[in-house]
Amino acid sequence: MDRHSSDEDDDRQTLIHQNDTKHLPRQIPTSPRASTAPRSGFHIEELESQIRRRFKLTFNKRYLFAIFLPLLLIPIFLSTDIRSLFSSNISSLKFNKVSDQLKESQLQALYLLNQQLTSLLSLWNHTFVNSNFNVSAVQFDDIKASLLNQITLNKHIQQTLLSPHKTGNTLQNATVLDPAYAGYSFDRCRKVDLKFSERRTIEWKPKPNKFLFAICLSGQMSNHLICLEKHMFFAAVLNRALVIPSSKFDYQYNRVLDTEHINDCVGKKAVIPFEDFMEMKKNHAHIDRFICYFSSPQPCYVDEEHLKKLRSLGISMGKLESAWKNEDIKKPSQKRIKDLEEKFALDDDVIAIGDVFFAEMERDWVTQPGGPIAHKCKTLIEPSKLILLTAQRFIQTFLGSNFIALHFRRHGFLKFCNAKKPSCFYPIPQAADCITRMVERANTPIIYLSTDAAESETGLLQSMVVLNGKTIPLVKRPPRNSAEKWDALLYRHGIEDDPQVEAMLDKTICAMASVFIGAPGSTFTEDILRLRKDWGTASLCDEYLCQGEGPNFIAGEE
Repeated sequence: MDRHSSDEDDDRQTLIHQNDTKHLPRQIPTSPRASTAPRSGFHIEELESQIRRRFKLTFNKRYLFAIFLPLLLIPIFLSTDIRSLFSSNISSLKFNKVSDQLKESQLQALYLLNQQLTSLLSLWNHTFVNSNFNVSAVQFDDIKASLLNQITLNKHIQQTLLSPHKTGNTLQNATVLDPAYAGYSFDRCRKVDLKFSERRTIEWKPKPNKFLFAICLSGQMSNHLICLEKHMFFAAVLNRALVIPSSKFDYQYNRVLDTEHINDCVGKKAVIPFEDFMEMKKNHAHIDRFICYFSSPQPCYVDEEHLKKLRSLGISMGKLESAWKNEDIKKPSQKRIKDLEEKFALDDDVIAIGDVFFAEMERDWVTQPGGPIAHKCKTLIEPSKLILLTAQRFIQTFLGSNFIALHFRRHGFLKFCNAKKPSCFYPIPQAADCITRMVERANTPIIYLSTDAAESETGLLQSMVVLNGKTIPLVKRPPRNSAEKWDALLYRHGIEDDPQVEAMLDKTICAMASVFIGAPGSTFTEDILRLRKDWGTASLCDEYLCQGEGPNFIAGEE
């Protein structure tokens, strides 16, 4: 028992020793006899034991691997499209081939576009640089714009083709010529050079105690402003100060005009408000001669009711008289300065001339930029400072510097226009088409709409003014909102609800637009065109709505 126990202990020590030979120093036996034979037999048994254990372990691992491998492969096989594993490389090869062909086509298209661009630029240089065509300025600009549009389109196509090849913010191996930076752009709707300094003028030198009483009764405010401008020319020719009518007889001009502005521009006391005139005359004035410019259909365009209003203001007068017997407002004859001097150059202190809105005299002189009278300002009749600042604040708030202004008159305009040949009343779709063409031509993003049209009409118009899939906004002055401050000046001075102030505000905004589209036959439009001409804001693209074409449908007569 002891021997057996001793042998088992020796076996354990030997096994431990052999397993740790890498870590422990080998012991040298002290007795050769005691160590040789037993160790030899033990090594054989030990080797056999190790082989059996290792074989058993290896067999167990291989057996388990052989059993579980099919179980692992079955779900993978069922969830995977084996064909796709083999076809993916083939598809990738096909895609790469198509992609290469696409790139080659893009490069070929770029080459052709670049050749086209070179030809277009060459045509531009040889055709438009230092050339003189026998066409109007507008036609010449239309030709230039059409060619430039093709150059720009070419550039955009090249940029689109090159966009897949961008690396960061640069294009690989490509250069696109930008006409705007190569000297090939121009402002198609540029301002008109009206040669203001070359205008023909007359000095306004009022004689002491010589007055001209303005009579303007035809139509609405725009007509009256045009009439007032002509009266100023009469006063300058006749060397008289002009008396602005009372608001009880005419419009309240001091709300929309600044009379002191006129005097400052002329450098003399040339314009006198009615109240100041009556104060000079101690509240009783007499019109020495009341002369009618037109005799038909009614002398002076004045009825008995207006004469009663004048008398109620402390004005006395003699009998109405006509300057010419057969002067008809429907067919006014052309007059010269000598004609005016012959009929109106009188010695009387106070004379009245009425109504001169339809008068035709020295047309080229009267209608020139800045008017016919010598002065140091851009124009004599312009909106008051309050209205001017309010218009500027509205533009800064809603429109910006680049906008089209559209005067779209509709109320009462259908019958008025249809009485003309051709008619000037256009169906909404046709008007929208004309407006859209102007938007494209002027390259403006927004339109200011001055109109008396109903919402049903403006709503339809808005829905149809579309360019390149984008609706062009039509902006009208919004209702009063205390959160908005652009119109604060009008409220502060108590003139916010005056219809004449609102009309003048509309005119002022339109006069500041990049491009203006007017209503043919409207004096509101004509006064805007006058302001634009005088202020130097008139554009080559300014025109009447659908200018050059008639309505595509006209209703019958009553």
